[in-house]
Amino acid sequence: MWAGLLVLLAPVHGAQAATQQATAQQQPAQRPGELMDRLVADKLVWSTLIAIDQANRTGNYSVLRALGSESFQRTNSEVQLAATFRNLRANQVDLSNTLIISPIYEGAPTVTGGVLRAKGVYPLRPVAIGFDLLFEQNNGGWKVLGLFVAPLVRASGR
Repeated sequence: MWAGLLVLLAPVHGAQAATQQATAQQQPAQRPGELMDRLVADKLVWSTLIAIDQANRTGNYSVLRALGSESFQRTNSEVQLAATFRNLRANQVDLSNTLIISPIYEGAPTVTGGVLRAKGVYPLRPVAIGFDLLFEQNNGGWKVLGLFVAPLVRASGR
């Protein structure tokens, strides 16, 4: 059960079509639903969670925002990002521990329509961290398109 909802999904309709057209010219075509290389997905997830952790520790969300796609940046100001992650800050959730273990994915990270989705959990103690991240292909790399990061709370009775 997710303890909080931190979703920052940028509108992808028009922007995604333009991005797909541009990336088709720059990168080899990827088949719909193609599995992503595990190491690449792990690095993207790790670096994104560390960017969130550092933004929370410093109060400076400019780098996190800069890691985002154009549509993510249009949708999310630094002030909005700070407000979104207020609960993680207030509860002093330490995301740096995600560097010491590999994530456990809920289904393999896949690329569909130029968008990579990586969803899963870091089984940390005492509190596991759940994530659902979207990345968009951009100039041979990946940019954050959407974020969901939250501590997980066990359902009562388990």
